[in-house]
Amino acid sequence: MAFGRRKPKEQPAAEPEFVGAHRKPDPPVDEPAADDADGPFDIEDFDDPVAATAGRIDLGSVLLPMPASAQLQVELTETGVPSAVWVVTANGRYTVAAYAAPKTGGLWREVAGELAESLRKDGAEVSIQDGRWGREVVGTASGVVRFIGVDGYRWMIRCVVNSSPESIDELTNEAREALLDTVIRRGDTPLPVRTPLPVQLPEPMASQLREADRKSVV
Repeated sequence: MAFGRRKPKEQPAAEPEFVGAHRKPDPPVDEPAADDADGPFDIEDFDDPVAATAGRIDLGSVLLPMPASAQLQVELTETGVPSAVWVVTANGRYTVAAYAAPKTGGLWREVAGELAESLRKDGAEVSIQDGRWGREVVGTASGVVRFIGVDGYRWMIRCVVNSSPESIDELTNEAREALLDTVIRRGDTPLPVRTPLPVQLPEPMASQLREADRKSVV
């Protein structure tokens, strides 16, 4: 539950989003209705943005609650820029990433179809399942990967859940619980649709990575 939030406000009328190409919109689809008391939240929903950081790790575009006894695993690009932060638990690991999206929403439906097709091409057994926020894509091979998506105002979340067949249900529940209390910091900068929103590590964590990198080259 998020404290210090404003009451939900009406979203402004749809306006053109900075996109690379025009396409016909998908037909409307019935999706499960989310409770306004549950997240993911937009940081603009908070009267005091500082309150959004309480009980969450600030990763720049994503403010993420941490399960008890979980650890973080950071993936870096070749230039040392954080590209993903995984939450590792006894049941596996999951990551929550945010992307620029149209004001009208609906991006996840398109992305989910592409993910399903990509998994099939890789030889995985694919199923589409109903989740709290709509469709979820599940791919099964030697392990199991589940993609959970959430459409927000000018942002989209893609949560990737990786585990063994024996632990995937427990880890999926952990990931969904985290999403219910996740906060997105979209920012005002116009961005092309699907642009990943930047990941920024807390300074203590960034300092540890710099120190580890320095020792590795000594």
